[in-house]
Amino acid sequence: MDLQNILRAISVGAIPVLLAVTLHEVAHGLAARAFGDRTAESQGRLSLNPLRHIDPFGTILLPALLFVIGAPFLFGWAKPVPVDARAFKNPRLDMGLVAAAGPGSNLAMAIGWALIGALAGAGFVGHGAMSEWLLGMATIGVFFNVSLAIFNMLPIPPLDGGRVLIGVLPLPAARVLARLEPFGLWIVIGLLMLSNRTGLSLWPIVRAIGNLLANLFT
Repeated sequence: MDLQNILRAISVGAIPVLLAVTLHEVAHGLAARAFGDRTAESQGRLSLNPLRHIDPFGTILLPALLFVIGAPFLFGWAKPVPVDARAFKNPRLDMGLVAAAGPGSNLAMAIGWALIGALAGAGFVGHGAMSEWLLGMATIGVFFNVSLAIFNMLPIPPLDGGRVLIGVLPLPAARVLARLEPFGLWIVIGLLMLSNRTGLSLWPIVRAIGNLLANLFT
């Protein structure tokens, strides 16, 4: 890929990707504030500035390293929004709802990008190069947000799906699942490596949901 194509890919993908990651984290913080915890707000994490949500290793170094060495998958994370469950009236349930807010925001953004794509395709928001640029952004916005939502809802702590499950399971089962959290990221990496070897992946689900959303407004 030459420099011109690289710059074009960045111009198309940067906005939807940065919005997806940033609003995912902000949604966690807003949900926590709604349930009584203002930790994220006090630390300036309810910001739309993506720099406030970048983890130097998880957001930049690790994905770049995996890309350079030709790894069969890319993996990374943003800086988690701080949440103090002691401020919640119902800590387990409220924490599950706070966790669900992140993937929920991604699904909402995917629907929004699908609408933008439909408007661009119908010529309501520009023509020619502008329309193609918006269509490219919308496509990335739909599928990246759906991917982020589905991946984060895997029922493995510390992923959001694991925290949601801890919030709704009976207490003994929730305690057992919570003990997996220190090993969660290694379990996720192992599953990613296994999926590459077996051919099993989340992509068919992402593609089905992404196509469904993309066809909603056409």
